[in-house]
Amino acid sequence: MDKKIANLLNDQVNAEFYASNVYLQMCAWSECAGLEGASEFFRNHSLEERGHMDKIFNYMAECGAPVTIQAIDKAPREFDNLMDVINAAFEHEKKVTAMIKNIAKTAFAKEDYTTFNFIEWFIAEQHEEEVLFGKILARAEMLDFDGSKGQKLLIMDNFLKQLAANS
Repeated sequence: MDKKIANLLNDQVNAEFYASNVYLQMCAWSECAGLEGASEFFRNHSLEERGHMDKIFNYMAECGAPVTIQAIDKAPREFDNLMDVINAAFEHEKKVTAMIKNIAKTAFAKEDYTTFNFIEWFIAEQHEEEVLFGKILARAEMLDFDGSKGQKLLIMDNFLKQLAANS
């Protein structure tokens, strides 16, 4: 495997580990706020990101590329309300999408079609994530939800619970 591609994949392993921690912290914030649906939704996402990390880790091992687990930055833990959490999660997903696209672009340019084929699954996965958060944001807009306490918060929490149950 080309060293540049191995480095990008290794960076992605660490980014997925960080993403898992980000979502776990969002789960903890939601739990403390009494938002059971949001807590379940973000816990599921934490586990999903950990699965992504494992998938890339295993691919690198199969290819004989060394993996180096780096120190993981502390995940943000201060949010004003659920809308802030949702927006932070969506922004994070957009960053991950950019990283995945860069791996695909590099693999294709270096004619590493095996890695390109492998990373295509992640491209589809990131599309799903952005569509999912788009639906969540559309629901928030439909409700005119700004994160404030009240009935709209309960509706959003129940919507996230429903999404968690369907994932």
